[in-house]
Formats: sequence, structure tokens, C-alpha cells
Amino acid sequence: QLVESGGGLVQAGGSLRLSCVASGRTFSTFAMGWFRQAPRKEREFVASINYNGRSTYYADSVKGRFTISRDDAKNTVFLQMNSLKPEDTSVYYCAAGSVPRSDSAPYPYWGQGTQVTVSS
Repeated sequence: QLVESGGGLVQAGGSLRLSCVASGRTFSTFAMGWFRQAPRKEREFVASINYNGRSTYYADSVKGRFTISRDDAKNTVFLQMNSLKPEDTSVYYCAAGSVPRSDSAPYPYWGQGTQVTVSS
């Protein structure tokens, strides 16, 4: 089970930190990803991290503004979001899977999502 938190309403230029806590004892073996979906749009990749945290990947639209990290002792993956823009407004989902790819296929486990709204 994956549970996201940390979403909310923020002004453009502001920051939010999303968290995703996983249940179970095998968290450290999973690659983790963050995806987002805005109304009337398809779900899109945001960022991913491999099982040991040594490799991270980002969508071009968030590169330099967002940072993904993980704390295996807490079974938690984070998404630090800085310099937020109105176009970042979406429901953000975390996912657990086998490899940190940018498509959703390798991720069988998904959270329920947390809403992020950025006002202009």
C-alpha cells in the first residue's frame, strides 16, 4: 500500500514537499516513481528513483525544480517541488515497481494521489 501526502494550495513560485509512505518490508527493493494527471489530460511521468537511490530521472518540464529522494529506513519516497508553476497543478501519484522507467508499465503498485494546486 502506498499513501501520498503533502499536497495543497500554493502560489506560483512556492514550494511543496510530497511524501509517499509504503507498507511492507520490501520497500528498499523497489524503484519508485512520481506521476501526475491534470483534468482532461493523460497521466504523465514526473520523476523516478532506482532501488538504491543512486539514479534519478526527471521529466524535462520539472528538471531543475523538482527533486526525488528516498529514505528506506522510513519506507518513504519524497518529491521536493520548488519554483512551482500553475501548469504543475495536478493530482500527484507515487508508484512502486521494478525499474525506474518513465512509462507506467513497470509499476504495479499505485497510491491514491494527492492534489497539488498552484495559483497564479
